[in-house]
Amino acid sequence: MRLVLFDLDGTLVDRQLAYGGAVADLCHRYGLGPEAEAWLISELADRANAVDFFRLCEVFDLEPSAAELWRGYIDLMVAAVTCRAEVLEGLARLRAAGWAIGVITNGAGDIQRAKLAGTGLASLVDGVAASGDLEIRKPDRRLFELGATRCGVSLADGGWMVGDNPTGDIGGGHQAGLRTIWLRGRPWPDGLPAAYHVVDDVTDAITILLAETE
Repeated sequence: MRLVLFDLDGTLVDRQLAYGGAVADLCHRYGLGPEAEAWLISELADRANAVDFFRLCEVFDLEPSAAELWRGYIDLMVAAVTCRAEVLEGLARLRAAGWAIGVITNGAGDIQRAKLAGTGLASLVDGVAASGDLEIRKPDRRLFELGATRCGVSLADGGWMVGDNPTGDIGGGHQAGLRTIWLRGRPWPDGLPAAYHVVDDVTDAITILLAETE
């Protein structure tokens, strides 16, 4: 069985498009002021974890509990994040062609799995490894190994990694012995080995993978 591991945010879904609106809605729901909203926009720019909301409550001496705010943020993000129909259709074609599909993501397990369920991706994915599961992050090879294992295959048999982060996704995938497809956008660091393919959209990556099956 062929293995492909996908990044989630910035690859299968557009987190950046969703999180600003989720923060604004959260602040409106709980009556948080503009300073708290600006703080959240800055602190959650790359990713969000429950600890961010404990820090928020400490900085601004808020009445709602951190756990309540975190749960509210997860619910709002799930409502805001979408996966395009053509991406879902492409993943379904990969599965029909015999691919094992995994998602490996730097993020808290609860919010990342909620996004997968809310977007319809969960039913198309064989295994998920989030950095919060073991407190390890891409490019750590162990997260790639966990992703492969949860797909029921061995990383030793090779496969592909698709993502937008040059160091975490492409550098990590290379170190894990995977061929890589980079979704261009972020600056490419000096000295990093080149990706096997470079594309502008994840659907282009899926097309390349499907061609491998033919």
